[in-house]
This record gives sequence, C-alpha cells and structure tokens, in this order.
Amino acid sequence: MTVADTPTRSTGSARPILEGRRGLAPQISVYVFVILPLAALVAAIPFAWGWGLTWIDIAIALVFYVTSGLGITVGYHRYFTHGSFKAKRPLRIALALAGSLAMQGPVITWVADHRRHHAFSDKEGDPHSPWLFGTGPAALAKGFWHSHMGWLFDRDQTNRERFTPDLLADRDILRVDRLFVTWSVATLLVPAALGGLLSWSWWGALTAFFWAGLVRVGLLHHVTWSINSICHMIGDQPFAARDHSRNVWPLAVLSFGESWHNLHHADPTCARHGVQRGQVDISARVIWAFEKLGWAHSVRWPTQRRLEKLARAA
Repeated sequence: MTVADTPTRSTGSARPILEGRRGLAPQISVYVFVILPLAALVAAIPFAWGWGLTWIDIAIALVFYVTSGLGITVGYHRYFTHGSFKAKRPLRIALALAGSLAMQGPVITWVADHRRHHAFSDKEGDPHSPWLFGTGPAALAKGFWHSHMGWLFDRDQTNRERFTPDLLADRDILRVDRLFVTWSVATLLVPAALGGLLSWSWWGALTAFFWAGLVRVGLLHHVTWSINSICHMIGDQPFAARDHSRNVWPLAVLSFGESWHNLHHADPTCARHGVQRGQVDISARVIWAFEKLGWAHSVRWPTQRRLEKLARAA
C-alpha cells in the first residue's frame, strides 16, 4: 500500500484520504455503539456492589472479552492492517468475525482508519492523535479527549479505496464487513442467551446481557482507545519511532500486548510488540500458536539485529 506524504481532500491524481461524510443513520449508530456500552460501564460501578453479578456472568464475559479482544489485536490490527502474518482462509474469516464482536466498527473501516493513522502518525491527517491541538495543558486535555473517543464522532470518513483496496477485493471480508450490525446484535444477545440457559432464568439472561454484553464491550472499547490516547502521551520509548508512541505497562494484559506501542510504531509489521524482558504479549503467543497449528505462516517475528538497530537509533 502506498500513501501520499500529505493529506488531501482533492480529487487529483492521488486518491484523497477522505471519501465524504457519514450519513445521518450511520452517525446515529456510532453514538449508539459508543454511548450505550459506556453508560453500562459507568452504571456497573454502583450495580457491582452486591447486585446481579454471578460467576456465570464473569465466565461468559471473560470468554467474549478474550474472543473479541483478540479479534481486534490479532485480527483487525496485526493481521488485516499490518500483514504481520498470513492466514489460511478459515482463520482469515474467523478473525474478521471475532473482531466484529468488539463493536468497534466494520473490519474494512477499522483497518482504513488505522492505516491512515500510521501514514500520518501524530501529524495532520492522523484521525486520532492527541498532539493536533498544541502542547499546553488545555490543548493536551482536548487532545486526550479527541484521541480517546472524540474522533469517533467526526463525520468525515477515511477513503477505503485508497487505504484498503486489498480488503475491498475480498468477497468474504466484504460480506463480514457489510453484516457488522448483525455481529453487533449477536455480541449482546448471545451472552444473554447463554446466561439464561446456564441459570435457567430470565434474570440470568438480563444480568449476562448487562455484564457479559454491555459492560464487557464498554471495557474493551476503553482499553483499545487508551492505546490511541494514553500510549501516545505517556510512557517510555526504548525504540526509534517517528512519532510519540510509547509503552504503558499497566495496560499490557488487558490489551493483549498492544500497549507495548513504541516498538509497534518503530516496526509496524512485526508480529510481536512486547520484545523486552518481562513484556507480556498475549497476542504474539496466539499468533505463535496459529503458526504451530499450521493455520498461519510467513510470520514476521522480530530479529535481534533489527531490535538493536532500532534501540541504537532511539
């Protein structure tokens, strides 16, 4: 994939980075997908004190958090966006489906936005940099809000033909992309159905819908968004990158290794982000398992020579 060095809205020889603005219905759906899980996450604080949380809810939530979270980190991010490995067709489709269960947007739209982020990282054209408004306290507060979730409400759309022509040409992925609303409904109703069946009660269905559905989605949203915001503002930078990407260790487990963000921006196609001693990278271990099972191949593992070069440059 090639991209121009500067963003443009024009229709010249280079394809623009934007392809128009969202219509009213898609924009309303963004508000629903963002605000509803957020409201559930906030409501969970008082409700958690002795209300309706069972081991069944926790088990279902954990299964769906891991499935949808790895769908984002291994699937949407390391595989579809950066090509860190190659996958057989069933795994390719499964990763697209798993990522869709996170309610973070259709796979092609997500990948287009993230490839655009890397093309213009922390510069004009980056859809969610916290450094676009200045370096003063007020500007950084505004930047944090924008990078964390404010950018989601911007109606401008990344040009998918420019950034994701490979995915648009894949009929299977295009079909998964178009059925995003279906997967979003399923990621809420399936936990509810499981909760009802396992507890054999309507109350069990309701609590599973709340905890394993809404709260789980809301938590994963904010962990993922923290990579865009926190991991571009604070933390250490052991490797040379052309932006403000940083490592934030407290997020490592919840983000499945995505918060080792500095190495990722220094070497975007690398399948492993946590490369130093003690840096847990669950996503990399999953990719390793896929490779051992024969489901994935051509994995771009880090080399010592490459890491030493990036460290010296830093």
